[in-house]
Amino acid sequence: MEDILWKVHERHVVPAMAAAVVSSQGLEKVAAVGIRKWGTDVGVTVDDLWHLGSNTKAITSTLAAILVDQGSLDWNSMVSEVFPELASAFHRDFREVSLVQLLSQVAAVPENMDYDALGQYGSVRDQRMRAVRSALCQKPCSIPGTECQYSNLGYIIVGAMIERCSGMDWESAVVRHVFLPLGMSSAAFGGLGTPGQIDQPWGHKNGYPAKENGPDVDNPPVLGPAGRVHCTIQDWAKFIQDQLRGTRGDPALLQAHAYQMLHTPHFGGHYALGWLVTKPDWAGGRLLAHMGSNTLYLALVWIAPKLDLAVMVCTNEGLDSLKAAEEAAGQIFRAADRS
Repeated sequence: MEDILWKVHERHVVPAMAAAVVSSQGLEKVAAVGIRKWGTDVGVTVDDLWHLGSNTKAITSTLAAILVDQGSLDWNSMVSEVFPELASAFHRDFREVSLVQLLSQVAAVPENMDYDALGQYGSVRDQRMRAVRSALCQKPCSIPGTECQYSNLGYIIVGAMIERCSGMDWESAVVRHVFLPLGMSSAAFGGLGTPGQIDQPWGHKNGYPAKENGPDVDNPPVLGPAGRVHCTIQDWAKFIQDQLRGTRGDPALLQAHAYQMLHTPHFGGHYALGWLVTKPDWAGGRLLAHMGSNTLYLALVWIAPKLDLAVMVCTNEGLDSLKAAEEAAGQIFRAADRS
C-alpha cells in the first residue's frame, strides 16, 4: 500500500498522504508518505493527525442515532418541537422540518450563512441557537423534503437539537457517546499542530502552505457538527470499523436497525444520513462514501459492506488533492479486494 501512495503522491505532487484499510475486525493496513509542509524535510508519520472535514457529518448522524436510541430524540422530532420558544418566528414551511430531513440534506436550508457575523454572539452553543433562529425564519430554498441540497447549516441545526436534548454541548456529547466508547483517544476539534511548529501535517491550499497552523486555523467553532473533527487515521478507522460492524449486524455502538437507518437514503436520491450511497459493480452492493475538506486538508472514505472492506485516504492539501485521493483509494481497493 505504501508503494501505491508514493506513486500517487509523486504523480499529483501532494505534500503528504495517509491511507488505511479497514474491515469489521479492525485496521488491516496503514501507511503515510510525504512531508508535513512544502519547503521542509519533515516527514509525516503514521501517527500524525488528519482533519476529517465533512466526514464529521457521519459522526454527528451516529451521535443523533445514539440519542434516538436513548429516547432523547426521535428521527421525526421537529425543530419547532425541540425549540418551542422559537417556533412562532419560523417560516411556516419550516415548522415541520425534522431531524431526519436535516441529516438527509433535504430540509431546504441554505448551505451556509455569515459565520463571522454569527461568531459575535456569545458562546458557541449560543451561536448554534442563533443559527437555528436565523436560518428557519427565512423562506426555504425549496419545499422541505423534496430536494437534496447539501447544507453545513443544516448540521449546525442538528447540533443545536442535540445540545438541547442531551443537556451538553455537541463537542462534549460526541466525546462521551462516540469517541470514548470507540477508544478514539486522539479525536478532537479544530486545526492541527502547535502554532508555528511543524509537529503535525501543515495545511496547504492551491499547492502552497497556509500562512499559519494550529487549533484556530479551521472552520469557525459553530461549524463543529458539520466539519471540525480531527484525529489519527487509526482512530478514524475505529469509527469506520464500527459502521462496518453495525451494517453487518455485529456488536457495535448501536443495534443493526440504527445503522440501516443511517445508511439508507430516505427521500430518494443518494444521500443517506451523513453518507453518500451508490452501487458500483465492483463494490458487490452498496458503497458508503464521503469526502471532507476544510480547504487545507482532505479526507475520503469508501465503505463496501458486502466485501467487509473500507479504504480511507487523507491529505494535507485542500480540494486540489481530490483526484489524488480518489486514485489512491481506487488502487488500494483493487489491491485489497476480497470479492
